[in-house]
Amino acid sequence: MTTSASVSSHRLPTAAALARSMAAGPLARIRGRVAGVAGGSIEVEGLSAAVGALCRVEASGGERYLAKVIGFRGDRPVLAMLDEARGLAAGDGVEVVTDGVTVAVGPSLCGRVIDALGRPLDRLPLPSGLTRTQVDGDAPSSLDRPTIREPLETGVRVIDSMLTCGIGQRLGIFAGSGVGKSSLLGMLARGSSADAIVIALVGERGREVREFMEEALGEEGLRRSVLVVATSDQPATMRLQAAWTATAVAESLRDQGKHVMLLIDSVTRFAMAQRELGLAAGEPPTTRGYPPSVFAMMPRLVERAGRTERGAITAFYSVLVEGDDTNEPIADTLRGLLDGHIVLSRRLAGQSHWPAIDLLESLSRLQPQLVSPEHRQAATTIRRWIAEYEKHADLIAIGAYRSGSNAELDKAIAMRGAIREFLTQQAEQRHPAKLTGQLLLRLAAGNTDGIA
Repeated sequence: MTTSASVSSHRLPTAAALARSMAAGPLARIRGRVAGVAGGSIEVEGLSAAVGALCRVEASGGERYLAKVIGFRGDRPVLAMLDEARGLAAGDGVEVVTDGVTVAVGPSLCGRVIDALGRPLDRLPLPSGLTRTQVDGDAPSSLDRPTIREPLETGVRVIDSMLTCGIGQRLGIFAGSGVGKSSLLGMLARGSSADAIVIALVGERGREVREFMEEALGEEGLRRSVLVVATSDQPATMRLQAAWTATAVAESLRDQGKHVMLLIDSVTRFAMAQRELGLAAGEPPTTRGYPPSVFAMMPRLVERAGRTERGAITAFYSVLVEGDDTNEPIADTLRGLLDGHIVLSRRLAGQSHWPAIDLLESLSRLQPQLVSPEHRQAATTIRRWIAEYEKHADLIAIGAYRSGSNAELDKAIAMRGAIREFLTQQAEQRHPAKLTGQLLLRLAAGNTDGIA
């Protein structure tokens, strides 16, 4: 005889629970076999799956690895590994897991470090209250994007004064190696007035992840940040996926009415990962070996950021320029997609000018509509003095310039020290935007009191 206790302990799942379970995976098992392995890609026979589908590869030794469909060779899907796979052989089983990658997102994710698939890296379980969302989302419609009118306070004096950024704007940080790119990203994360921060570390060296968390980001910055990490030793698919996952996390927070700052470091390694996958899928190489999919993918990434009626994503995309050439293909393409660019100079870094932002090469396209006419005129005056000094720097250095020959240059020389003091700051410092604006007006008027 069945007791009431035994009945209650074997209750059937509710309709809602069944619906969630069915939505989490395919309704039928779709299986195939490994037909060939070349580098990090796998060719599969006997299986039909769409590009972007997530598959599980079962090695003959019992190990299971995740892979993603990146293309086709004839009627055979080509998969790229998401895990470091060993011991794969022809005939090993392949099964479709989902039609696309999903990650768990929500406000309670702040303060956590996850990988490109949303799995925790900080040895703690994921918090409760998260919901799963597709990583491959669509950009907001152009008519759903309100005009950007409100400036963002970054706490970085040179940006708030000379390169004012708006809430919902997208900017690039162009830098060679070792000129302070990570330090600037940390300053933005700590000093920003954003509600939440999402940071993607794409292809970073493993030791730099904790260093960035502890030194560049700090405890205060980490508390309101979500870090998505894919280190340089991981497969190209994971490095590529990290940028998409970070964007999806930022979108989920934006759709809850938050202002989110999205930092992706770096788009260059994102593009290099796609180059590796594109060539493995059979795409032809074009400019500097990059296949066409790289240049088609970058606008899809950056257009997902921006302002909507519900919230805003202010995005900074770092670009690791090759040989300090800011006109190389990735940098040149990204410059045309964004609302401004910040160029870091190795020459200024060598002079201990931190942050090493080259103002004459940098631009915020939205600054004119974000600041007052007085602020705009003052920034123009400072730029003009910097340009005048740079134009005659060689003459000044050898002592060939005679004071009084050029009134504008005389002013630039007299103000050079104060301008340098104004444009530099220590990494741990944060300057309020209101005070920065007041100092800018005073500096443009020739008043150097209190600039340091």
